[in-house]
Amino acid sequence: MLKAGFHDVAPGMLATTVTHLELTALPDGLEAPVWPDGISVEHVTGMGRERYRALFERVGAEYLWASRLRMSDHDLVEILADPGVEIWVLRAGEADLGICEIDLRFAPEMGELAFFGLDGALQGQGLARPLMAHALIRAFAAPLKRLTVHTCTLDHHAALPFYMRAGFVPTRQEVEIMQDPRLEGLLPESAAPQIPLIRPAG
Repeated sequence: MLKAGFHDVAPGMLATTVTHLELTALPDGLEAPVWPDGISVEHVTGMGRERYRALFERVGAEYLWASRLRMSDHDLVEILADPGVEIWVLRAGEADLGICEIDLRFAPEMGELAFFGLDGALQGQGLARPLMAHALIRAFAAPLKRLTVHTCTLDHHAALPFYMRAGFVPTRQEVEIMQDPRLEGLLPESAAPQIPLIRPAG
């Protein structure tokens, strides 16, 4: 456990506070969403790794999502092909603009909303709430005893309150130290300009 006070973070590394949340039942009165014209949600089975990574980066580059970019092709393909992992893609016309990944490999004890997000162009259009309703209905149909999700201080500032409004309850926090993916070449250096990029000396 970290002691109270300040803790140095090495140049080239990032520190973020991760909040873990859980939901133990489908919220009362939750209804399946009706999508506006031109918007659809597609269940993609056996999603190709290139399509997946392109969407993952499109949604998450602004917040330095990097875990699936670091993952080997073999490990990623195994996850995408697993029948216990549901990949739902929010589409505007023919464009992939949102992701909802539900990991049900440990159902019925638990499931995880592994990734959830929209391209920045869709934010503020009222699509996150129906996508969450879709995710919760799908997850608890498994059925599940609990569904978990986590977010961090690198994510959009509205992410944590959004999850709490959806019914998730915070259960614990931890500090994560990770290498800056922009310095690994996983994301362009122009990504997430709101997060300082501090290079190691030399």
